[in-house]
Amino acid sequence: MPIPSLPILSHSANDNSHLTAKFGPETSNYFSGSPLNRLSFLRTDHDFLQLAFSHPSAAFLLMNSLAPLVQASDSSQLGFVSGDQVFPLTGREPFVKTEEELVGEFDSSATRPVVIFLGVDEDGSFPSDGADRAEEGFKYKDYTGVPYFGVDVTPKGTLSDVAKGVIEKVKGLGLEFHENSPRHMGLHAGQAATYGYARALLDWNVRNPFCAQCGQPTLSVNAGTKRVCPPTDSASGGPVARLPCATRNTVSNLSFPRTDPTVIMAIVSSDGTRILLGRQRRWPPNWYSTLAGFQEPGESIEEAVRREVWEESGVKVGRVVLHSSQPWPFPASLMIGAIGQALPGDGETVYLGNDKELEDARWFSTDEVREALLKGVSNLGEAAPEGYVQGRLRLPPQTAIANRLITAVVDGWWRAKI
Repeated sequence: MPIPSLPILSHSANDNSHLTAKFGPETSNYFSGSPLNRLSFLRTDHDFLQLAFSHPSAAFLLMNSLAPLVQASDSSQLGFVSGDQVFPLTGREPFVKTEEELVGEFDSSATRPVVIFLGVDEDGSFPSDGADRAEEGFKYKDYTGVPYFGVDVTPKGTLSDVAKGVIEKVKGLGLEFHENSPRHMGLHAGQAATYGYARALLDWNVRNPFCAQCGQPTLSVNAGTKRVCPPTDSASGGPVARLPCATRNTVSNLSFPRTDPTVIMAIVSSDGTRILLGRQRRWPPNWYSTLAGFQEPGESIEEAVRREVWEESGVKVGRVVLHSSQPWPFPASLMIGAIGQALPGDGETVYLGNDKELEDARWFSTDEVREALLKGVSNLGEAAPEGYVQGRLRLPPQTAIANRLITAVVDGWWRAKI
């Protein structure tokens, strides 16, 4: 599979700041760098949402069981459709009612497709389906551009047959749902960020149909970015009071999408000549990567790096610096990339007896790693690239932050930071 493009920072062209002069250019990782303006403060403005949704320029990314719609002839390109293809499922006015009205009419027996507002393409540069949508003239107050939405078309409940009809219709447009890879790491920059955002929010909605406080069905509002626990239910024909729930009386983050902070780190030896890498049992032979783990409550990022490295490999880490971060929508992680340096002497001793998560962890010379970056990089499940020598080190692809961290170490980025 060709290496997809990586995102370019919007401010990088003229970045002559003191921070860049001191620390070097910022790194932008795969699944970041969305070209869309999310306009998050307008998610509660139903006049805006309805106008954007029904506008002729609007483009829709459909997801079937979290598989995105792509071009049948080129799966590296997302497939977008117009409103006419999704209106049979969503209706033409899903946002015409306010949150208060939707909550008051809540009917747990009725299926409502989840619709996500993804943002607005302000300059018409975001590639969609080849249509020149930017000239259609969408405008709301001071905001102009092409509106983008994500729609869950997974057949379910009372709308199952309608959803199946939508799926079959779009397949006749030269589009298909990319079901070969659950992560689809081959999208071009910008499209990967849009897909990742849509996937994360749709997945969160699917995973949270019930209130974590009281266990009753919830309702998706705020263009897919919030779920509420209504006080009544009309499933029996009229609004019937439901059990009391604390989320109706106080602000509760249980109603909002979660993001799980995860540290991922490249660890260099005390003399800077080696890199610590580990492997899991399920990975292909000779495949290694950086260590990683979830950050725990009451723990700083630096502390999480030191704890995870010691628990998994026995290596003790001293100085830690942050490198970059990567949204990872599988299902809801934020990968916080760091580079740390091992303490000399016994601090570099590898011991796998604490946490049995890794099958192996070892130190590799920078020369070994540099060769692997040139000849041993590929996605999991793919064959090694041409030029790879059997038995040598293999590494994750450029689209993984692990690769960017390893590359930073080999390029000497860490020396000016630690």
